[in-house]
Amino acid sequence: MAASDLVNLSGLMDDAKCFAMVREHRWPEGVRCPACDSGAVIRDGCDDTQPHRQHYRCKACAGRFDDLTGTVLAGHHQPLRVWVLCLYFMGLNLSNRQIASELGLDGSDVQIMTEQLRRGLAAKTPEVTLKGEVEIDEVYVVAGHKGQPAVVAKRGGSDGAASWQARRAAARWRRTSRRSSA
Repeated sequence: MAASDLVNLSGLMDDAKCFAMVREHRWPEGVRCPACDSGAVIRDGCDDTQPHRQHYRCKACAGRFDDLTGTVLAGHHQPLRVWVLCLYFMGLNLSNRQIASELGLDGSDVQIMTEQLRRGLAAKTPEVTLKGEVEIDEVYVVAGHKGQPAVVAKRGGSDGAASWQARRAAARWRRTSRRSSA
């Protein structure tokens, strides 16, 4: 898919929709304080530069926070809609170059944004715990020289005499002590 075939979605989304989406996904049962997890929260005005970014105050711990506090989206100068669109394009499996072209950003900025978004997504991924019988297909284990396991065992790996320094010295001696064919 060529970059020119993509629809420029940045004109279709506004900041109000993006902040509403963040609130909906972050707090599906209502706003909670990120510090003490209390539900006793009141609105405390909006941001001066981003009017749709809601500020809150916790009644329990008196902490102040906003829609993006404690997320990978906090503390950046790109508008939230740019981050949301970047995440959307990542979901479409576009390259960083294509995302930069579509959003009108520099490639290095998009690289940083995608790295932070991936890091944030990976942090939210639950740890995998395997239980019961687990099958693995097509495992390739390097066991040494094909058909010559004695050679591999002779070279060793775990005993002190066959350390990597000794193997390196032996290989250097073999290289330097060869007779010239001249």
